[in-house]
Amino acid sequence: MSHSTTRQNDRVPANEILGTPHAPSNGKPSFPFLDLKAQYAPIKDEIMAALARVMESQQLILGPDVQAFEEEVATYVGTRSAVGCASGSDALLLALLAAGIGPGDEVITTPFTFVATAGSVARVGAKPVFVDIQPETFNIDPGLAARAVSNRTRAIIPVHLFGLAADLDPILKTAEDYKLAVIEDAAQAIGARYNGISVGSQGTFGCFSFFPSKNLGGAGDGGLVTTNDPLLAERLRILRVHGSQRKYYYESLGTNSRLDTLQAAVLRVKLAHLDEWTRARQQNSERYRALFTEHGLESYLKLPSTPANCFHVFNQFVIRCSERDRLKEFLRQQGMPSEIYYPMPLHLQPAFAYLGYQAGQLPHAEAASREVLALPVYPELKREHQLALVRAIAKFYGTGN
Repeated sequence: MSHSTTRQNDRVPANEILGTPHAPSNGKPSFPFLDLKAQYAPIKDEIMAALARVMESQQLILGPDVQAFEEEVATYVGTRSAVGCASGSDALLLALLAAGIGPGDEVITTPFTFVATAGSVARVGAKPVFVDIQPETFNIDPGLAARAVSNRTRAIIPVHLFGLAADLDPILKTAEDYKLAVIEDAAQAIGARYNGISVGSQGTFGCFSFFPSKNLGGAGDGGLVTTNDPLLAERLRILRVHGSQRKYYYESLGTNSRLDTLQAAVLRVKLAHLDEWTRARQQNSERYRALFTEHGLESYLKLPSTPANCFHVFNQFVIRCSERDRLKEFLRQQGMPSEIYYPMPLHLQPAFAYLGYQAGQLPHAEAASREVLALPVYPELKREHQLALVRAIAKFYGTGN
């Protein structure tokens, strides 16, 4: 993960990204799964001023706002460097290239994430090695990751899925023991913390996405890589401009992956509001918990887990439930939005069939794909919308009045 939810272009339907309500079959009023118009309205003047500043300067590629945003994110996350790029998917790709990973190498990761996590591994010619997840957190199982290390393993990619940090300490220990890179897929988790330390700052690289559905979303695609190694940071900067340090001279082959100056300007405005939006997401999460208890749903649903050493930023609020597909359809008929992240784990996707995984091989990821359902949790979500949704779920399970 990364995951957004894409960069994670997590395939939130376009009408929901734009804030257009569903049109339920019974015609009842509804509300969107994600309402970006509600986020935009109070900061419109700030954003328009930032865009006007860039347009007046006409420094549209790697302009001053890109460098300023990189510095601000590095400070926010707590790393020495941050390097902007075109998307969260490219952030992963650049990190792998900077680490020198390619054909013949193996990279251990989770099958329960957006496709870009393992897809980026395949794109550099390496082999994704999937290990199962911890069912309580949906994140990679560190013990299984340690057991999957071979003499070809070069890196581990833990995904901080749905805004919750993966269990990093044992992963970092495994990486130290075997001299592996750790590439944190933090596409859905900017601001999340593990043992009080920001995700994206503890591994070799941290990879972030600014797809509009993320907690910090741009006005289009965008990504960023963090690192504490100045040599790797310089390598990332070279790789994002075709592998060039001097114009038209190429020490290595990179790619074209720059964060647009316009996107950086928008993201700088939004970064100043991120902590406030995170608190609102957490408050909405707690309200869901109270409402589910109030409506007698504890025995029907499993709510998101937050280990004591983690600071969860709730890019998604994901429940587990029996009869998930029937519940989702019932909610749709009631005019209530929900989404499934993810309906099929990566090891069973046709795109990865060449790896030879079989159904039943990674049972926790497979069970999660059958049971997860995401509910709206965006900062501007109204209490009455949450109450209506919980009442609809209670009606489905027969616990409502």
